[in-house]
Amino acid sequence: MTLTPGGTTHRRTLRWQTAKVLSVRDETPRARTFRLALPEPRPHLPGQYYVVRLTAPDGYTASRDYSLASAPDETGEIELTVERLDDGEVSEFLHDVVVPGDELEVRGPIGYFGWDASGPALLVGGGSGVVPLMAMLRHARRLGRPDLVRLVVSARSPEDLYYADELPGPETTLIYTRRAPADAGRAVGRLAVADVAPLVRGGERAYVCGSPAFADAATNVLVEAGVPAESIRVERFGPSG
Repeated sequence: MTLTPGGTTHRRTLRWQTAKVLSVRDETPRARTFRLALPEPRPHLPGQYYVVRLTAPDGYTASRDYSLASAPDETGEIELTVERLDDGEVSEFLHDVVVPGDELEVRGPIGYFGWDASGPALLVGGGSGVVPLMAMLRHARRLGRPDLVRLVVSARSPEDLYYADELPGPETTLIYTRRAPADAGRAVGRLAVADVAPLVRGGERAYVCGSPAFADAATNVLVEAGVPAESIRVERFGPSG
Protein backbone atom coordinates (compact mmCIF):
# COMPACT_ATOMS: atom_id res chain seq x y z
CA MET A 1 0.00 0.00 0.00
CA THR A 2 1.71 3.17 -1.20
CA LEU A 3 0.38 6.36 0.37
CA THR A 4 2.70 9.02 -1.01
CA PRO A 5 4.47 9.85 -4.28
CA GLY A 6 7.82 8.16 -4.60
CA GLY A 7 6.72 5.11 -2.63
CA THR A 8 8.23 6.43 0.59
CA THR A 9 5.25 5.86 2.88
CA HIS A 10 3.72 2.42 3.22
CA ARG A 11 2.73 0.04 6.00
CA ARG A 12 6.21 -0.60 7.33
CA THR A 13 6.98 3.12 7.63
CA LEU A 14 3.96 3.43 9.92
CA ARG A 15 5.46 0.94 12.38
CA TRP A 16 7.32 2.40 15.35
CA GLN A 17 11.05 1.89 15.65
CA THR A 18 13.55 2.93 18.30
CA ALA A 19 16.13 5.46 17.11
CA LYS A 20 19.34 6.35 18.92
CA VAL A 21 20.17 10.03 19.45
CA LEU A 22 23.61 10.62 17.94
CA SER A 23 23.93 14.36 18.51
CA VAL A 24 22.06 17.47 19.61
CA ARG A 25 22.93 20.98 18.46
CA ASP A 26 21.42 24.42 18.85
CA GLU A 27 20.07 26.21 15.78
CA THR A 28 18.59 29.24 17.59
CA PRO A 29 17.96 30.01 21.26
CA ARG A 30 14.67 28.11 20.93
CA ALA A 31 15.40 25.45 18.31
CA ARG A 32 17.58 22.33 18.36
CA THR A 33 18.45 19.72 15.79
CA PHE A 34 18.49 16.06 16.82
CA ARG A 35 20.45 13.61 14.70
CA LEU A 36 19.03 10.09 14.99
CA ALA A 37 20.22 6.68 13.83
CA LEU A 38 17.42 4.42 12.63
CA PRO A 39 17.75 0.65 13.09
CA GLU A 40 15.78 0.21 9.88
CA PRO A 41 16.76 2.86 7.29
CA ARG A 42 13.87 4.14 5.23
CA PRO A 43 14.02 6.38 2.14
CA HIS A 44 12.30 9.73 2.36
CA LEU A 45 11.48 12.72 0.21
CA PRO A 46 12.61 16.16 1.34
CA GLY A 47 9.55 17.76 2.90
CA GLN A 48 8.26 14.70 4.74
CA TYR A 49 8.13 14.25 8.51
CA TYR A 50 8.52 11.75 11.34
CA VAL A 51 6.35 11.26 14.40
CA VAL A 52 8.15 11.21 17.76
CA ARG A 53 6.39 9.39 20.63
CA LEU A 54 7.18 9.70 24.34
CA THR A 55 5.90 7.12 26.85
CA ALA A 56 5.70 7.84 30.58
CA PRO A 57 6.24 5.16 33.24
CA ASP A 58 2.47 5.03 33.83
CA GLY A 59 1.86 4.30 30.15
CA TYR A 60 0.74 7.78 29.14
CA THR A 61 1.94 8.69 25.64
CA ALA A 62 2.36 11.93 23.75
CA SER A 63 3.42 12.26 20.14
CA ARG A 64 4.23 15.12 17.79
CA ASP A 65 5.13 15.46 14.11
CA TYR A 66 8.53 16.94 13.22
CA SER A 67 9.76 17.71 9.71
CA LEU A 68 12.93 16.15 8.42
CA ALA A 69 15.73 18.67 8.02
CA SER A 70 18.10 16.20 6.41
CA ALA A 71 18.48 15.30 2.76
CA PRO A 72 17.81 11.69 1.76
CA ASP A 73 20.81 9.38 2.09
CA GLU A 74 21.57 5.71 2.73
CA THR A 75 23.20 6.01 6.14
CA GLY A 76 20.05 5.39 8.13
CA GLU A 77 20.51 8.72 9.90
CA ILE A 78 17.98 11.55 9.95
CA GLU A 79 17.79 15.02 11.45
CA LEU A 80 14.75 16.60 13.08
CA THR A 81 14.77 20.27 14.09
CA VAL A 82 12.45 21.00 17.01
CA GLU A 83 11.29 24.40 18.24
CA ARG A 84 10.82 24.63 21.99
CA LEU A 85 7.26 25.67 22.79
CA ASP A 86 6.24 26.89 26.23
CA ASP A 87 4.31 24.13 28.01
CA GLY A 88 4.93 21.84 25.05
CA GLU A 89 5.11 18.42 26.66
CA VAL A 90 7.12 16.85 23.84
CA SER A 91 9.29 19.76 22.72
CA GLU A 92 10.22 20.70 26.29
CA PHE A 93 11.23 17.11 27.03
CA LEU A 94 13.36 16.94 23.90
CA HIS A 95 15.09 20.23 24.75
CA ASP A 96 15.51 19.73 28.50
CA VAL A 97 16.08 16.01 28.88
CA VAL A 98 17.26 14.28 25.72
CA VAL A 99 21.03 13.90 25.23
CA PRO A 100 23.21 11.88 22.85
CA GLY A 101 22.92 8.19 23.60
CA ASP A 102 19.22 8.34 24.49
CA GLU A 103 16.60 6.50 22.48
CA LEU A 104 13.38 7.83 20.95
CA GLU A 105 10.40 6.08 19.42
CA VAL A 106 9.76 7.31 15.89
CA ARG A 107 7.81 6.38 12.80
CA GLY A 108 7.90 7.66 9.26
CA PRO A 109 8.54 9.08 6.77
CA ILE A 110 5.04 10.44 6.26
CA GLY A 111 3.48 13.22 4.22
CA TYR A 112 2.61 14.54 0.79
CA PHE A 113 4.67 17.73 1.11
CA GLY A 114 7.60 16.16 -0.71
CA TRP A 115 9.90 17.20 -3.55
CA ASP A 116 11.51 14.51 -5.72
CA ALA A 117 14.02 16.82 -7.45
CA SER A 118 12.58 15.99 -10.87
CA GLY A 119 12.01 19.68 -11.64
CA PRO A 120 12.67 23.19 -10.34
CA ALA A 121 11.16 24.38 -7.07
CA LEU A 122 10.52 27.76 -5.50
CA LEU A 123 10.56 27.47 -1.71
CA VAL A 124 9.12 30.03 0.72
CA GLY A 125 9.41 29.50 4.47
CA GLY A 126 8.69 31.52 7.58
CA GLY A 127 10.29 30.85 10.97
CA SER A 128 10.37 27.14 11.76
CA GLY A 129 8.70 26.53 8.40
CA VAL A 130 12.16 26.57 6.86
CA VAL A 131 12.88 23.07 8.24
CA PRO A 132 11.38 20.89 5.46
CA LEU A 133 12.57 23.41 2.86
CA MET A 134 16.11 23.07 4.21
CA ALA A 135 15.90 19.36 3.46
CA MET A 136 15.04 20.28 -0.14
CA LEU A 137 17.93 22.74 -0.39
CA ARG A 138 20.37 20.23 1.07
CA HIS A 139 19.14 17.59 -1.36
CA ALA A 140 19.65 19.88 -4.36
CA ARG A 141 23.14 20.83 -3.19
CA ARG A 142 24.05 17.19 -2.55
CA LEU A 143 22.94 16.30 -6.07
CA GLY A 144 25.16 19.06 -7.44
CA ARG A 145 22.04 20.82 -8.72
CA PRO A 146 21.56 23.86 -6.48
CA ASP A 147 20.13 25.62 -9.54
CA LEU A 148 16.97 23.53 -9.10
CA VAL A 149 15.83 25.52 -6.09
CA ARG A 150 15.22 29.10 -5.11
CA LEU A 151 14.60 29.54 -1.39
CA VAL A 152 13.12 32.59 0.35
CA VAL A 153 13.31 32.56 4.16
CA SER A 154 11.54 35.02 6.43
CA ALA A 155 12.87 35.40 10.00
CA ARG A 156 12.18 37.92 12.72
CA SER A 157 15.85 38.64 13.41
CA PRO A 158 19.32 37.17 12.77
CA GLU A 159 19.07 35.29 16.08
CA ASP A 160 15.87 33.61 14.89
CA LEU A 161 17.35 32.36 11.62
CA TYR A 162 17.65 28.58 11.46
CA TYR A 163 20.79 27.04 9.91
CA ALA A 164 22.47 30.44 9.83
CA ASP A 165 25.92 29.05 8.96
CA GLU A 166 24.70 26.81 6.14
CA LEU A 167 21.66 28.51 4.66
CA PRO A 168 23.20 31.51 2.83
CA GLY A 169 24.12 31.02 -0.82
CA PRO A 170 23.21 32.11 -4.33
CA GLU A 171 20.03 30.01 -4.10
CA THR A 172 18.69 31.77 -1.01
CA THR A 173 17.06 35.10 -0.18
CA LEU A 174 16.88 36.16 3.47
CA ILE A 175 14.15 38.50 4.73
CA TYR A 176 13.99 39.96 8.22
CA THR A 177 10.69 41.26 9.53
CA ARG A 178 11.73 42.97 12.80
CA ARG A 179 15.49 43.47 12.90
CA ALA A 180 18.05 42.95 10.17
CA PRO A 181 21.84 42.73 10.32
CA ALA A 182 23.79 45.86 9.46
CA ASP A 183 24.88 44.48 6.09
CA ALA A 184 21.39 43.43 4.98
CA GLY A 185 20.49 44.64 1.51
CA ARG A 186 16.79 44.89 2.30
CA ALA A 187 14.90 46.88 4.89
CA VAL A 188 12.90 44.99 7.49
CA GLY A 189 9.39 44.10 6.46
CA ARG A 190 7.06 41.29 5.56
CA LEU A 191 7.39 39.14 2.46
CA ALA A 192 6.36 41.07 -0.65
CA VAL A 193 5.81 40.40 -4.32
CA ALA A 194 9.06 42.22 -5.08
CA ASP A 195 10.95 39.58 -3.07
CA VAL A 196 9.51 36.68 -5.02
CA ALA A 197 8.82 37.91 -8.56
CA PRO A 198 12.50 37.92 -9.70
CA LEU A 199 12.78 34.26 -8.66
CA VAL A 200 9.84 32.97 -10.67
CA ARG A 201 11.12 31.10 -13.70
CA GLY A 202 7.90 29.54 -14.93
CA GLY A 203 6.98 25.88 -14.75
CA GLU A 204 8.34 25.33 -11.26
CA ARG A 205 6.43 23.95 -8.30
CA ALA A 206 6.24 26.18 -5.25
CA TYR A 207 6.39 24.98 -1.65
CA VAL A 208 5.21 27.20 1.20
CA CYS A 209 5.69 26.35 4.86
CA GLY A 210 5.08 28.32 8.05
CA SER A 211 2.36 29.45 10.41
CA PRO A 212 -1.18 29.57 9.00
CA ALA A 213 -1.03 33.36 8.69
CA PHE A 214 2.36 33.28 6.97
CA ALA A 215 1.35 30.45 4.66
CA ASP A 216 -1.78 32.28 3.51
CA ALA A 217 0.11 35.54 2.95
CA ALA A 218 2.97 33.82 1.11
CA THR A 219 0.55 31.94 -1.12
CA ASN A 220 -1.11 35.21 -2.11
CA VAL A 221 2.29 36.74 -2.83
CA LEU A 222 3.25 33.82 -5.05
CA VAL A 223 0.03 34.07 -7.03
CA GLU A 224 0.53 37.82 -7.50
CA ALA A 225 4.07 37.08 -8.66
CA GLY A 226 2.76 34.81 -11.40
CA VAL A 227 2.86 31.32 -9.90
CA PRO A 228 -0.32 29.37 -10.76
CA ALA A 229 -2.28 28.44 -7.64
CA GLU A 230 -2.39 24.80 -8.72
CA SER A 231 1.43 24.70 -8.66
CA ILE A 232 1.64 25.72 -5.00
CA ARG A 233 1.85 23.20 -2.17
CA VAL A 234 1.31 24.48 1.36
CA GLU A 235 2.25 23.07 4.76
CA ARG A 236 0.93 24.96 7.80
CA PHE A 237 2.70 24.66 11.14
CA GLY A 238 0.81 25.03 14.40
CA PRO A 239 2.02 25.21 18.02
CA SER A 240 1.19 21.61 19.00
CA GLY A 241 4.02 21.35 21.56
